[in-house]
Amino acid sequence: MTPPETKSRDGGDVPLSHSLANSLAGFVNDLKGLKADLHAKLDTQENRLTMLDQKMMAARVRPALSSEPIEAPHQKAFDAYVRNGDEDALRALDFESKALSSAVASDGGYLVDPATSESIQSVLQSSASLRAISTLVNVDATSYDVLVDRGELGFGWATEAAATSETATPTIERISIPLHELSALPKASQRLLDDAAFDIEAWLAGRIAERFSRAEAAAFISGNGVDKPTGFLSHPQIDEPSWSWGNIGYVPTGVPGALGDADALVNLVYALGAEYRANGTFVMNSKTAGAVRKLKDADGRFLWSDGLAANEPARLLGYSVLVAEDMPDISADSYSIAFGDFAAGYTIAERPDLRILRDPFSANPNVLFYATKRVGGDVSDFAAIKLLKFGVS
Repeated sequence: MTPPETKSRDGGDVPLSHSLANSLAGFVNDLKGLKADLHAKLDTQENRLTMLDQKMMAARVRPALSSEPIEAPHQKAFDAYVRNGDEDALRALDFESKALSSAVASDGGYLVDPATSESIQSVLQSSASLRAISTLVNVDATSYDVLVDRGELGFGWATEAAATSETATPTIERISIPLHELSALPKASQRLLDDAAFDIEAWLAGRIAERFSRAEAAAFISGNGVDKPTGFLSHPQIDEPSWSWGNIGYVPTGVPGALGDADALVNLVYALGAEYRANGTFVMNSKTAGAVRKLKDADGRFLWSDGLAANEPARLLGYSVLVAEDMPDISADSYSIAFGDFAAGYTIAERPDLRILRDPFSANPNVLFYATKRVGGDVSDFAAIKLLKFGVS
């Protein structure tokens, strides 16, 4: 049987088997070209990966160009200002508004960079002062007002037929806590500042934190309120049975200049209202704590118990103890022990910014660093704090 024939373009007859063979040959050639192209692309990709691996290995073994840590722009700018008084870098910084709470003043002061400021705050929080147990608020104003509801809402029993009479209205007390400027003025020689190995930020933070923490701790306890916070011991003290708002109630030990027995401490605890007693804390200095921890109950057990875990406060009669060295020593008619809910009874208000002013002229060849911070404090609830008077009455 003869194969079928087809017409060519010029009208001639072409066998069908010859046309199919040509088509198959073209298809095979196309497959070979595609295979070669794929192999070429794979080879190129493999070469690129090999070069990338070599670069990564070289980066791992390459020695560091500098042993100095990479600093943020604001840290470099602050370091340049502290060391050399160079203000250009600080002026060129584009600070975000959320990172600063106030604008740079025209007197040349600058806000401390966030890293240094955080270091100072951590030291202040760890210092033995009322910061650890009081209420702390950040404000951007010159004062902070506390509203205290110190009255009782009246009530009455209603009957079906009798008319309801008006009841008493609670009294709202407004307490204003002004902010005062706390300052420190450390100095360093210019030669020391020129030493690149000197950690100026750590030194500056440590010196300022030490000065600020000591000044604050003393003011929160016995400050007179003149250009400084008002301490809770600066308010008038009155015998607990005669206590009234605006005064701090006290309980006497019954022994002049001495603690006597543990009954005075028990009376002090229960002089505080039940609503405050659950969060009560004893405040005293180390000498007073040394005398108190010798007290025993009728069964010979110490009333003082040290914390079982690290950083856990000691406890007296089941309540925590804050050892604040600015509390007065035991003497005749002294108020050497306080007990109360200081979170409700004392409020500390402060601005979150800290300012540094570099002065290379006043103490040449030394450089002065004038640091300022605004803080205030006062009693916000006079019923939440009670004192132990080391006297007969």
